[in-house]
Amino acid sequence: MKLWLDTGSLDEIREINRWGVLSGITTNPTLIGKERKPFETHLKEIATEVDGPVSGEVTATDKDGMVEEGLKLAGIAPNIVVKCPVTPDGFAAVRELGSQGIKTNMTLCFSPNQALLAAEAGATYISPFLGRVDDISNDGMNLLSEIVEVYRTQGYATLVLAASLRHPQHVVEAAKVGADVATMPFSVFSKLANHPLTDIGLRNFLDDWDKYQKALKS
Repeated sequence: MKLWLDTGSLDEIREINRWGVLSGITTNPTLIGKERKPFETHLKEIATEVDGPVSGEVTATDKDGMVEEGLKLAGIAPNIVVKCPVTPDGFAAVRELGSQGIKTNMTLCFSPNQALLAAEAGATYISPFLGRVDDISNDGMNLLSEIVEVYRTQGYATLVLAASLRHPQHVVEAAKVGADVATMPFSVFSKLANHPLTDIGLRNFLDDWDKYQKALKS
């Protein structure tokens, strides 16, 4: 499972990229808007930082508008993936963009039915929002599992991108059920590496090494 960062921050991208484990980026108008920079310029900077897909979202809601925006986004950098919502116009736009060789990500997916339609439209990625499903007292992980099962049974090429991940256990469970990609905010990504026993063990090793060095000098 590939690990992506959900952000508009270059600083966050550079930090996680430094680890050598970052495979892609998802963004949206809200995240980019926080950076207070020209949208296209900032998206190009992000695409330059990452050796992998960068998912940028359209703001139009009609098919023609989404296609127009998608073509413009795809022209910013070769690794841009155009993100469209799972709506009738979104499906039509994704079909058109795909026919022109542009990779797409269908977002705001909350049901296997929407995921099925996205795959039939030829989406490169489908993004079920696990955390938001959990927020309304439904089971986001079960949604992800159902989509993975449907895609495997039917042999769809569309990749399952687990989104709206709220904590590290979401990431682990997404990997267990077979998601192709997991995208998460910086706060969650940072916690993946943390464990108190690692911290204690490292501190003990360093203390022992320090004692050893002092013993050699005495």
